[in-house]
Amino acid sequence: MHSPIILFDGVCNLCNSTINLVLDRDRRRAFKFAALQSEAGKKMLKKYKLPANPLSSIILIEENTCFTESTAVLRIAKKLPRPWPMLYIFIIIPPFIRDRIYTFVARNRYKWFGKSEKCRVATPDILERSL
Repeated sequence: MHSPIILFDGVCNLCNSTINLVLDRDRRRAFKFAALQSEAGKKMLKKYKLPANPLSSIILIEENTCFTESTAVLRIAKKLPRPWPMLYIFIIIPPFIRDRIYTFVARNRYKWFGKSEKCRVATPDILERSL
């Protein structure tokens, strides 16, 4: 079974903080990662026929299925240790409602959280989990 892959906006501070949270809590090392702007990220977008510039969405590729926006976030939370899986209860809210909230945050994330060209220091563990 292949590891789930998280594609994220590599310059977004909110996105990077989220990936850091996942890295710190993913004790089973279940996830692989790639920035959407990276060569690996671009290859994944092409492979799964996703828009070339989806920087407003986090993408989870799991068992050859792509999940975006709030569904991706909730599915990621479900795979983390407690208490994060409790967030998965929000999956019962229809996606058109969840994704409106997600889109509102995504539209404002640079203004609220800023951008950065710096990434977390790449330890051997992080490099192993990066695409």
